[in-house]
Amino acid sequence: VQLQASGGGLVQAGGSLRLSCAVSGMGVSSKSMGWYRQAPGKQRELVASISSGGITNYADSGKGRFTISRDNAKNTVNLQMNSLRPEDTAVYYCNDVRVPRLWGQGTLVTVSS
Repeated sequence: VQLQASGGGLVQAGGSLRLSCAVSGMGVSSKSMGWYRQAPGKQRELVASISSGGITNYADSGKGRFTISRDNAKNTVNLQMNSLRPEDTAVYYCNDVRVPRLWGQGTLVTVSS
């Protein structure tokens, strides 16, 4: 299984980014998939998840600002992030929530104030 996150970059506070995770080796449609992030000096945390049935959940930090979605045809999991804040600065990863796979390199999101 390979998890390739992309779409990160440098953005000003209040801006938006759309992250995408291309998954190979397993089908995302049958998995509970999540977006995680790890800020410098902090533990990795789950920020959003989507179940195989399409039920979404968000950490308090992302509620109302982040939207997770899945494209079964492309086998990708996406994260739309709006109203970004400096505290959203982190490396973002996707993974299977129930059976985590080998972590990919992630994509760096930097939000300037």
